Amino acid sequence: MVILTIIALLLGILYGISGLDLAAVSLFTSHTDGILYILMFSVGISIGLHKGILNSLRQYHVKIFIIPFGIITASFASGILCGIITGYPLNLSTAITSGMGWYSLTGATVGNLAGAEPGSVAFLSNLMREIFSFLIIPYLAVKCNNYTCIAPAGATSEDTTLPIIMKYTNEETVVLSVLNGIICSAFVPVLISLSYHFPLFQ
Repeated sequence: MVILTIIALLLGILYGISGLDLAAVSLFTSHTDGILYILMFSVGISIGLHKGILNSLRQYHVKIFIIPFGIITASFASGILCGIITGYPLNLSTAITSGMGWYSLTGATVGNLAGAEPGSVAFLSNLMREIFSFLIIPYLAVKCNNYTCIAPAGATSEDTTLPIIMKYTNEETVVLSVLNGIICSAFVPVLISLSYHFPLFQ
């Protein structure tokens, strides 16, 4: 998954540099809003496919919100910190970190809101978060505890990073990981928009 993502990114860069204008590619780039809706639709499908999700919600009660709340809060705080350190506008830096690893949606959404350059930064930032998650989760499982393995994965803990979480943790952590991914994914588009338009960050 990571290798294919990097290959796709490099091919896109080469295409942009080449100056080619293929009709099929232009069709995608000129309909980014439609692609975003398709992505959100696919998230809805993934939520619906988890048949035992309601039982899990009843079993864990408020406990299931602790991990996503911590991830969302830390992601937002890191956006503020990175904005202060780099001098990047706070509304953009917090919008970027609000993606919580969901690079495809975050890149396209920030790109629509602020332009191609911030969109590219958002895409690469969240892509790197996912890549680093693959590297750090095994270490966290050994040195910390199973729950900490969910944190770096963020919104991806229900899909792309779930296999590695399954490998290095236990069944309870996997359930919480899926629930965390669903909650964070649902909040990503809302948080990006709120961060970008937050009055104090303008």
